[in-house]
Amino acid sequence: MTSRITFILAFIMTAALQVGADNILWYQQPAGEWMEAMPAGNGRLSAMVYGGIARERIALGEISLWSGKPDASNNDICGKDKLDEMRRCFFNGDPERGNELGNKYLNGLGRSFGTHLPLGDMVADFRYPCGQIRNYRRSIDMDSSVVAVTFSCGDTDYRREYIADYPDDVIAMRYTASRRGAITATFGLNLLRKAGVKATKDGLTLAGKVDFPLHGAGGVSFCGEVRLLPEGGTVSMTDTTVTIEGADALTIIIDVRTDYNNKDYMQLCAATVDKAAGKGYGALRAAHVADYTALFGRMDISFGEGAGCQLPTDTRLRLAQAGASDPMLDALFFQYGRYMLISSSRPSGMPLCANLQGIWNDNGACNMPWTCDYHLDINIQQNYWAANRANLAECNEPLFSYISMLADSGAVTARKMYGCGGWVAHTVCNAWGYTSPGWGVGWGMNVTGGAWLATHLWSHYLYTRDNDYLRRTGYPLLKRTAEFFMDYMVKDPRTGYLVTGPSISPENGYVSKKGNHLSLSMMPTVDRAVVYDIYSACIEASKILGTDKAMRRRLERDIKMLPPLMTGSDGQVREWLDDVRRSDPAHRHSSHLLTLFPFGQISYTRNPDLMAAARKGLEMQTGQKGWEDTEWSTANMLCYYARMKDAPAAYGWLQNLFRKFTRENLMTVSPAGVAMAEYDIFSFDATEASVAGMCEMLLQSYDGFIEFLPALPSQWSTGHVSGLCAEGGLVVDMSWRDGKMTSARIKATADCTFSVKGISGKIRLKKGEEKLINF
Repeated sequence: MTSRITFILAFIMTAALQVGADNILWYQQPAGEWMEAMPAGNGRLSAMVYGGIARERIALGEISLWSGKPDASNNDICGKDKLDEMRRCFFNGDPERGNELGNKYLNGLGRSFGTHLPLGDMVADFRYPCGQIRNYRRSIDMDSSVVAVTFSCGDTDYRREYIADYPDDVIAMRYTASRRGAITATFGLNLLRKAGVKATKDGLTLAGKVDFPLHGAGGVSFCGEVRLLPEGGTVSMTDTTVTIEGADALTIIIDVRTDYNNKDYMQLCAATVDKAAGKGYGALRAAHVADYTALFGRMDISFGEGAGCQLPTDTRLRLAQAGASDPMLDALFFQYGRYMLISSSRPSGMPLCANLQGIWNDNGACNMPWTCDYHLDINIQQNYWAANRANLAECNEPLFSYISMLADSGAVTARKMYGCGGWVAHTVCNAWGYTSPGWGVGWGMNVTGGAWLATHLWSHYLYTRDNDYLRRTGYPLLKRTAEFFMDYMVKDPRTGYLVTGPSISPENGYVSKKGNHLSLSMMPTVDRAVVYDIYSACIEASKILGTDKAMRRRLERDIKMLPPLMTGSDGQVREWLDDVRRSDPAHRHSSHLLTLFPFGQISYTRNPDLMAAARKGLEMQTGQKGWEDTEWSTANMLCYYARMKDAPAAYGWLQNLFRKFTRENLMTVSPAGVAMAEYDIFSFDATEASVAGMCEMLLQSYDGFIEFLPALPSQWSTGHVSGLCAEGGLVVDMSWRDGKMTSARIKATADCTFSVKGISGKIRLKKGEEKLINF
């Protein structure tokens, strides 16, 4: 008996050593709830794998499974005359009256807004021979994007594999055993949506129509198929379940489709499953791994060894939450963010990008007043901050498709609401092209929400230097964005500045001179930051492409008329054009510091006084009693302090994310108590924003030169990274020891000229050339 226990312990330790140092999340027990399950996705379909032994649950989703519908009447608010009336109030020194009118004219209607929804679960109830369950493990191998569950029962070893296959556009599963005839299970569907479920000898089919009136009428029609392909054994059925008994192996193919922009969705679902089933699991897996690794394999990262690397992921997380240093967990989380972005943002033929929950859905956000939608006051922007930095530029394509859809619908909003050309979107958007303000001025009147999202178009160019992209996609959308503000902004008679408004600094209010707490104003700093970035991008793109000279001259004139960034009497960067104080100093939003990150309009080399003001503001905000810390605000602070080159603070915010807002499966949560939530709700934004911040800790390139290790914490004193991207179309491999650079290899993906901090002179590279620097 003693020798058997020793053998089992040795087996477990050997397996732990094999997985501990790789890009693998692994656990020694099944998931007990959704936030412990393992995510998989192909940009359209999503799955959460619980890994149960007697009962397996696979939570299924599809990116276009939305309630709601288009409603043109949402644009029937405001109007040019009412806009002029409100502006006169502000210009005449009566912001109280301006806010009163704003609450009357600018509240959005939100009709048939809808929300993204989960589909429900595929459930499999297994029967096993008598025997103790041993050697259980469930894992995500991020090097191949294969989810696996393995265990032994009696004298039989079992293995299940799950892939979300992008090339073939299905979810595929493979159940095998070491003994013939050992697989017996009954399969059914436990759906959250009303649907007809039918069992056949080939598996299960479903069809229904979304009915979710909580966020308005309407919803897509949907269908799906679970194709069961047993090898050996027998098949029996009830009306809604299928039992496979005594099979040697089993392959399962799943597809779910909706009629969102697709009237032939039922035929497409059936054809997709038929084609995938004809290929077989081996071919599907090979195509999936080849496609995925072409993206994920571009980067490798190491922050050094950690004492906990041989432990299961949930144990390592608990140790980190208790204060243990685990640089390998930091690196694992970095790669997990890349895995999640690849899994949730691939071209799907639909103009939908990753939403508040990526493509997964815990059935929480959709039941909140704020819905599982597209929030443009920071959340969707954060979803994509890491894409270019972490060598996943292709994952931006769904975002650009979504911006294009918003530009079309937002053109109607711009014309009807404001009498302007171009396009506009505010705080919340959906799958149906909603671009009007939200239904509460204090949070919903972010007039630069869509433009902020559009700044990513120029950021993508800065990292890729892809002129074809700029000509076809980037510049046309940036131009349309600028055209709105060319019409919308007016000269402030008090100052002579060009200003937006009435608008808000998202979710923050200010105290007026009369002591009233207001939200609307003219030209909050967030608007100035966004407009400046859009205008600068259009000016530069026009020069690169040799087009639109007349428009460029107008933008060059107008950009000089924007108000400067200013420091208030309290020593902070002003959040509003007027020198006023916040109503709630502890609120989580700090949108005026877009100027610091990601825009880089504030830097130590160009305006160190503003850097000091930004730091003071952040310290005052986070030091307030009642500071409203959340997952995305913590990730935001990580990015801010990385940009300020404060390594201990940046690392501290990363650990704060682990400590307060990260669950066993490394997904991050929006905590109970924030925005009326009674429980923790999965949120995608913090993961991706944190990856961007970690990139900034290692390399910065926004300020006209490359700087290595600007915010390296002592916990990462020795390490290496390959495939990290810098502005200018550069890909960097870098190594360091004892906190100092040892070498860097810089490869150009486009012709470029750049500087490196600490090295004199310019470096010029042609496309494909490399420069090796030994320090």
